[in-house]
Amino acid sequence: MAETVLTIDARGEACPIPVVRTLKALGALAGPGSVETLVDNEIAVQNLTRMGEGKGCTVASERLGEKEWRVTVTTSVALGVSDAEAESATCEVPVPGAAAARKNVVVAITSECMGVGDDVLGKKLMGSFVYSLTQLDELPACVLLYNGGAHLSCEGSAALEDLRGLAASGVEVLTCGTCLDHYGIADTLAVGEVTNMYVIAQRLTGASLVVRP
Repeated sequence: MAETVLTIDARGEACPIPVVRTLKALGALAGPGSVETLVDNEIAVQNLTRMGEGKGCTVASERLGEKEWRVTVTTSVALGVSDAEAESATCEVPVPGAAAARKNVVVAITSECMGVGDDVLGKKLMGSFVYSLTQLDELPACVLLYNGGAHLSCEGSAALEDLRGLAASGVEVLTCGTCLDHYGIADTLAVGEVTNMYVIAQRLTGASLVVRP
């Protein structure tokens, strides 16, 4: 009899969802079989590998593209994983930014432009800066956007996808509500949460390092 193979598409899902779904699929196997889980980050690969090995399974991973991996967890016996056990799964490997979060680095962005001089160049530089944040080994704990910086978290911003990537990795993205109202763009906010000056003051005064590009 052919071995049962279940496939799960967990791309775009935050930890611990890929682990939870894979555990439930393993529990659904009536005997020997495999669960193939597609994910879009290496942390998920590590989480799934550790979970599978902890269950006594054989684990293999394969990189399919720039941001796509397939993790195959194979069991030789019925595991009988309960829904409660699956739901209680946690990420044993730290998510991106966890180490940086302990350092409590706050990035305060007050303009669409980086530097003073040419605004067209300044916007390009700011876009490059936000993208570069996503590539750091240690992500900041928080990105604060106020005054002109509020435009960056709204629809049409060239930095929007990079800010979304930071938010998905656990970085707190906060935009000043007063600033959104002032510029008439409150209804176009597309990433993170609206905040107020009290919270901004808390984040800045509580930071171990404040970065102002």
